[in-house]
Amino acid sequence: VTGGSSGIGKCIAIECYKQGAFITLIARDENKLLQTKKEIEKYSVNDKQVVLCISVDVSKDYEQVENVLKQAQEKLGPVDMLVNCAGTSVTGKFEDIEVNSFERLMAVNYLGSVYPSRAVIATMKERRMGRIVFVSSQAGQLGLFGYTAYSPTKFALRGLAEALQMEVKPYNIYITVAYPPDTDTPGFAEESKTKPLETKLISETSSVCQAEQVARVIVKDAIQGNFNSSVGSDGYMLSILTSGMSPVTSITEGLQQVVCMGIFRIIGLFYLGSFDSIVRRCMMQREKSESTDKNE
Repeated sequence: VTGGSSGIGKCIAIECYKQGAFITLIARDENKLLQTKKEIEKYSVNDKQVVLCISVDVSKDYEQVENVLKQAQEKLGPVDMLVNCAGTSVTGKFEDIEVNSFERLMAVNYLGSVYPSRAVIATMKERRMGRIVFVSSQAGQLGLFGYTAYSPTKFALRGLAEALQMEVKPYNIYITVAYPPDTDTPGFAEESKTKPLETKLISETSSVCQAEQVARVIVKDAIQGNFNSSVGSDGYMLSILTSGMSPVTSITEGLQQVVCMGIFRIIGLFYLGSFDSIVRRCMMQREKSESTDKNE
């Protein structure tokens, strides 16, 4: 589990550990990794289970990522499931975001998933089995105000996942893309400090989920080999609306997409209209406030 020292990544690790898995946690902060290791070990179901910690930045040096994953497999055996959960966020208006933030987010959120996946795929193909999970976001299904740096990196994971799934499906390897909503994590709390007013108001139209709930859904979908993993009614609707040419797990899933697409598009248009209204209202309030300040 990359990004496994906190948030959704940590909860996914706990959920898998509860099911008897051996866990390798990968993150940058060694102290946080060791704290998380102790927390996860409380949930052991047998004496043989192991939690291995590796401190590395998965977005910077592919060879280093490849080496640490090779070491992990030598200690714990081949990777049955890779969960790409390393990620970060920057919010703000397009013109206010530092240019290097676009590069950094693409490195962490996209390449930080490419590198670990690239490091394990050959072994999975040799074994004719494996699961790879990409943790995207609902902001990877719908571009929203304030997320011009973040959303594209999460959209990119979808393209990678679709292309990779077509390559590896004959080898009995299944890809899952998870689209969690706003989730109560340290990262979300940090992001909320700098969110533009428009982004906050749009986010408030849906509730904040708990990381444990999101993790349970992702692990279940990954084990079942589902390509899409969504949480709640809003997540289900977005997955139908953005299904496009993405693979389906069953005929039933495909039929649901065909039947529901039209009505969900109508509902989605109402949502988009309300979001546009929020943005216009905030702009008018800001202009009015600026005009008052000038007159004073």
